[in-house]
Amino acid sequence: MAPANGPDGVLIFTARRDVRRAVFDALDMDGDFVLLSARDAAQLEALLADAPPLHVAVIGADAGPDMAQGLRILRASPAYASLPLVYVVDDVPGIAPDDAIAWLRQGAIGAELAQRVRAAIRMPATPSVPAPPDWRFAFDAGAAWVVATTPDGCIVESGAAMERLCAGDGPVQGRLLSECFILASGAAWPVPDGDGMPCSVRLRDGREIVGEIDVRHLAVGGRHRIAVAFRDLRAVETAGRALSLLAVLDACPSDDEGLGEAAAMLADALELDVVGVWSALPESDSGPEVVARIWNGDGTVSWPAADDLPLLKLCLGGEVLLRLGDAHASPPGDPLVDSLGLASYAWLPLLDERRSVLGALFAGRRRPSGDTAVLGPALRAATSRFAAALELRRAREQGRERGLVDALTGLPNRLLFNDRLDTTIREAARTGELFATLLVDLDRFKTINETLGHAVGDQVLTSVAKRLRASVRASDTVARYAGDEFTLILRHIIKRDDVLRIAEKIVQAMEVPLALADGSELQATVSVGISFFPDDAVEGELLLRHADEAMYGAKSLGRNNYQVYAANVDTAQQQQAELKARLRHAVRNDELRVFYQPQVDAGSEDIVGMEALVRWEHPELGMISPGFFIPLAEASGLIVPIGEWVLRTACAQAKAWEDRYGLGLRLGVNLSAVQLMQPNLAAVVAGALRDSGLQASQLELEVTESISVKTVPHLVETLDALHAMGCRIAIDDFGTGAASLDYLRRLPADRIKIDQSFVRNIGVDPDDEAIVRATIDMAHRLKRGVVAEGVEIEQHLHFLRANGCDELQGYLFCRPLPTPAFEKLLGERERLVAEGQAVPA
Repeated sequence: MAPANGPDGVLIFTARRDVRRAVFDALDMDGDFVLLSARDAAQLEALLADAPPLHVAVIGADAGPDMAQGLRILRASPAYASLPLVYVVDDVPGIAPDDAIAWLRQGAIGAELAQRVRAAIRMPATPSVPAPPDWRFAFDAGAAWVVATTPDGCIVESGAAMERLCAGDGPVQGRLLSECFILASGAAWPVPDGDGMPCSVRLRDGREIVGEIDVRHLAVGGRHRIAVAFRDLRAVETAGRALSLLAVLDACPSDDEGLGEAAAMLADALELDVVGVWSALPESDSGPEVVARIWNGDGTVSWPAADDLPLLKLCLGGEVLLRLGDAHASPPGDPLVDSLGLASYAWLPLLDERRSVLGALFAGRRRPSGDTAVLGPALRAATSRFAAALELRRAREQGRERGLVDALTGLPNRLLFNDRLDTTIREAARTGELFATLLVDLDRFKTINETLGHAVGDQVLTSVAKRLRASVRASDTVARYAGDEFTLILRHIIKRDDVLRIAEKIVQAMEVPLALADGSELQATVSVGISFFPDDAVEGELLLRHADEAMYGAKSLGRNNYQVYAANVDTAQQQQAELKARLRHAVRNDELRVFYQPQVDAGSEDIVGMEALVRWEHPELGMISPGFFIPLAEASGLIVPIGEWVLRTACAQAKAWEDRYGLGLRLGVNLSAVQLMQPNLAAVVAGALRDSGLQASQLELEVTESISVKTVPHLVETLDALHAMGCRIAIDDFGTGAASLDYLRRLPADRIKIDQSFVRNIGVDPDDEAIVRATIDMAHRLKRGVVAEGVEIEQHLHFLRANGCDELQGYLFCRPLPTPAFEKLLGERERLVAEGQAVPA
């Protein structure tokens, strides 16, 4: 073993990838351990051959011969024969491992593992007195359990749940199994091991509680015990009814019609005579509004105004009013309850995640309710569904005002989708949830637009949006991400196969011809890429990139199918190799395009510059995302010739526009770390300026903040040389690279570009707003100009303008445009200036 004052060596041995990752993350976060991992016996044997210093091993309790072989290899080594073992077991009943120093369930890894590992390390190596048997391995969490001796069956231990079940019936310990547990089969105790045996718990007063039991015979320290876990089927029935109801409600849409449908289903499922739902959003000035009303009684009933309902006012104040079981209690005076003749009713506030009241749910019967154990929990479960619908209703209304909803399809746009993805990631990281991200791309949509026109293209996009929405659950997110790309978030995934079924459902739904407005039909197909959190990535941008890669994999297989990211590593590597080979010929085959995105003055909103962005229009795969092929180009070295082509092409085009319009627009071109390491970079830039005739002062070279002197040794000298030529230098993606203030002061930068990840959170995250303010202030103190990237809504514009940002770039003004479209934009600007409708900056 290593010296006591060094970091503790921990071996992680399990075949399960999810357990390895959870264990590694939990211990790595602590920071005091040296972690070694093995997935099978062969890998373990190779790892132990180097005799690493180990203090403890964390073992996944995986059944199988390979795991047993690995443990034999571990114990056969004299250095590890007495190594303490901490077992991670499933969150289900099992048998305690014989040689475990400690154990914990998989769900407790994050909270308890580091503590258990340290305790195992501190445990003395000398034999200690055996600890009392730990019966928890025999039971489900929360089961009503007892342990009895054999053969008499006398109960010697009992859990808290069993004591609660028999509360008021005297002590459980000391009773016999035959007295307490009556088997429906009539079998006599003791009975062999088994699960789900029908059984009743008989109380001393003769009452019986119907349920089922699991039985385990245990031998610990030479003692034979019988462990019995009892499940009360009354609780199971309650949960089953509530879950079934939720499943039904979840299928309803969230508009007003869907709320009425959900209320009707609630009334039918729970045999209610009346159901009412009120909306009372805090920002509303109109007071409570009835959005759903169901009456299953005779005749018609006039519902009083909200101001005349005292119980509604109490409920909207946050009070829960339940009168379900006692038919003799005198109810407080309420005209609605009185006019409907209700003997039992409930008023429940509808709350959002911040516990703010959004509305109220009212339900009642004209007879006393004898099933309160079912009715109460079911109604509470339904409130969350109605609250979510009201919150979505509010979000849609606010979204239309704030520019968060796509005007054509009514779906969330890219900005709102990214926000929801970030929120989902935070929740999933906290709860351990698995979810999937899908990227759906229309096949050959460009051809539809060019041959049939944009009006037909809009009809296709609208129809696709409806089919996507109909293919998933109400709790899932569908967004129009950009152009003909749609993105989805599928929450609460139990198995990966569930996602694959949904993807297949989407592909099949698109195979049905779309009906156009003129009565004709059009066949459109989609390619779908899938990535999973947390297996494929734990960051939103990376999840989307992986889904994007999988989508291109689907296109390369003939389109009209779906692919999962890196489901087969060899296949993924082969696809990347093929794309690298195709990328080598992209320049020669005229497949690369330079798009231009305008940069505008924050005050006048007039165009003052443009950024050149490369795009790859593959003849078979269509437009390939730069986030996908740029890393391939950098890894293969192709970024050098591609970068030089972009520089020369953009400089020539900028000079042509300068000659035509005379605006003096600044041209921004990105430089990668690989390009900055080229010793002839200054000569390449000088050649592009000389050949195009563009003034050096009109060329701005953008360098990302993450590029440092460590990655590019002569970075400062290279930028000084470019600056001396007259070129401008900009620090791109500022805020993401953690560069020091001294480092930024040394660089010959003229401007700083604030990264869009901060800009898009303006109005959402006060911390990011503070970062943006501080960046603008710091840049101005250093005599640098400031450009904000990712400006997408008016709120971003107002904030940045108020805080002195110099220039802006983003979809609020214009998306990146191909050369003809950008030239048209400049021509339109010239026309407006000539007419006196725009003022040059």
